[in-house]
Amino acid sequence: MSHTAHIPSHRKPRRSASKVVLRSGVAGGVLSTIAVAGAAGPAQAEPVTTQTIEMPTLTSGLVADFARSAEATQRVANSLDLRAQQDAAASTAAETAKKAKAEADRKAEAKKKAEAKKAEEARAKAAAAERASRTAERTTLSASSSSNSGSSTASKSSSQATGSAAAVLAFAQAQLGDAYIMGSTGPNAWDCSSLVQAAYRQIGVDLPRVSQDQSTAGTQVSLSNLQPGDILYWGGAGSAYHTAIYAGGGEFIGAQNPSSGVVKKSLDWDPPSGAVRVL
Repeated sequence: MSHTAHIPSHRKPRRSASKVVLRSGVAGGVLSTIAVAGAAGPAQAEPVTTQTIEMPTLTSGLVADFARSAEATQRVANSLDLRAQQDAAASTAAETAKKAKAEADRKAEAKKKAEAKKAEEARAKAAAAERASRTAERTTLSASSSSNSGSSTASKSSSQATGSAAAVLAFAQAQLGDAYIMGSTGPNAWDCSSLVQAAYRQIGVDLPRVSQDQSTAGTQVSLSNLQPGDILYWGGAGSAYHTAIYAGGGEFIGAQNPSSGVVKKSLDWDPPSGAVRVL
């Protein structure tokens, strides 16, 4: 055993020292260290235990980036909001324009219908006045014929026509003054063949519709041997272009043309080509 084995040491026991270092990262990778150390006794070179904590540091550049990003986000939001407002305004304007157009179209259509109705009423009044005038004229002609039976041609034709022929001529006589319109079949407008057809229908005789066929519908007779009710035609038999009804006394009744209408005229005024007898 050493002779110094039981000699107590006069050196004070060393305390353990610890150091805590906080490392804070900075721009450019430079580290700053804050050390906290505790020691006892005289300053001596002793081992140190070090613990390092790294904490991020916000630099002024990063803050500026955040600010710029926030500003850009706000601008985008403002732009989207403005666009939404513009779209809403455009939609409202389009809807308003659509309603205005529909209203304008409705008013225009109503005005058009009103004008058409007014025109139709005017035409109806004119037609009624014309019919009344023709009726009065026919009444006057009928009275005149009755009072002048000795010299009137109309009276002669009436006295000569009897039976079915008288009925045919009575119908034709009642249409005097009606208009001539190609293709019309009455009651206030006729063409030549439709008037002849309608007159014979009064006695149950169904004649063809057109002049060509009517000119061959009965027995051919001489113009010097005519009887009231015979059908007169102009042109060839089977190719006639006009027909009328012989009224007796050298006269005929027929729908002549657009300027004359239904008239009663002398055979000398427009001599026919031939005649057929149906009755």
